[in-house]
Amino acid sequence: MNVLVVGGNGREHALVWKIVQSHLVDKVYCVPGNAGIAELAECRSMPWEDDFGELADFAESVKIGLTVVGPEAPLANGIVDTLHERGLRVFGPTRKAAILEASKDFAKNLMVENGVPTAAHRTFENPEEAIAYIQQVQSPVFVKADGLAAGKGAIPGRTVDEAIQAVKTIMVDREFDDAGDQVIIEEELTGEEASFFVFTDGTYCLPLASSQDHKMSLDGDKGKNTGGMGAYSPAPVLTPEIQDYVMDRIVYPTIDGMRSLGRVFKGVLYVGLMITDDGPSVVEFNCRFGDPEAQVLFPRMETDLVPVLEACIDGNLIDVELAWKPGSAVCVVMSSGGYPDAYEKGKAITGLSDAGALEDVDVFHAATKTQNGQIVTDGGRILGVTALANDLKSAVNRAYQGIDEIHFDKAHFRTDIGHRAIT
Repeated sequence: MNVLVVGGNGREHALVWKIVQSHLVDKVYCVPGNAGIAELAECRSMPWEDDFGELADFAESVKIGLTVVGPEAPLANGIVDTLHERGLRVFGPTRKAAILEASKDFAKNLMVENGVPTAAHRTFENPEEAIAYIQQVQSPVFVKADGLAAGKGAIPGRTVDEAIQAVKTIMVDREFDDAGDQVIIEEELTGEEASFFVFTDGTYCLPLASSQDHKMSLDGDKGKNTGGMGAYSPAPVLTPEIQDYVMDRIVYPTIDGMRSLGRVFKGVLYVGLMITDDGPSVVEFNCRFGDPEAQVLFPRMETDLVPVLEACIDGNLIDVELAWKPGSAVCVVMSSGGYPDAYEKGKAITGLSDAGALEDVDVFHAATKTQNGQIVTDGGRILGVTALANDLKSAVNRAYQGIDEIHFDKAHFRTDIGHRAIT
């Protein structure tokens, strides 16, 4: 069959990299793709985030047998619904189901109604009322934009002044546009974060290997919140006992609760967890694969991905088993200097082939493009350098060996990816 992957970041490069390995696949297309994806798939440029007519026409014209949607924006805007109406097979939740990520207020209310452990919260539409609430509670909080904010809409407010400024950033300065029409203010949870993913056909849920992301921009988990500066798998903090708890107390109550509302969720569900002294608690839900978690999960996955995606669509996921390579995978993200704030584009990248030639190292492109025959930077997070090894420390060392081979002006990366698990 022909497969279409929608998106153009590191997650989509990892998806394409895994899908082209399937014996079921003849050709892979990607819209819009990037310079790295173009080495594996035929990339096309057309509207894909909120206008899907041309994309559906294209899928029909090249006889796409399966479409896989990577980012959250097209899912929230109804790409699955549009393709379904054309009789096309597509992996991902419908618009009604994608609200689980598109509205943090909806997700929090669903969790409360279904007994899913999560931080206490309040939702506000008025910035003055939100600020008054912060002055009342005093304690450390997180201030979150209700809508989609590319992974950057959660701002820590560990002091009253920080929390008030976060409200102004979101609601007054409109840094995240309409995503900031409402803010959720929730208590700050303390513990260790972890990423938990499950495939689901709307009824049955199948967990993936454990992983952990590094959200903050600087070493020591300092700096600003980003879309993710690195990841590793497996995550020791997710013990078998904790994973069973998450499935029983979080995943199934959420999927069952969505189905009871007529919002059947098919696809992959990301559960962002905080492992507190009182047990796991949900930080957020996403309705797609994580980025950069995908860059460590797919290299470890031995199972052909395509039949798994089809089983989610067809409702027979219960018949699927997943197999994983032993050892560890580590991904270190290289970003533009200044990210997640202002940064420059168009910086020439060298050393990609040298890094990719290292044993068990893969370089996944995120914001890259080809310009005058040279691969250059084209956004904030540029590359994800992923390495496999028998143990975590060896995988970390191998990933940074790959990083050492790659150069572009003002490149930034964290030097402590995996530090929680190692220490």
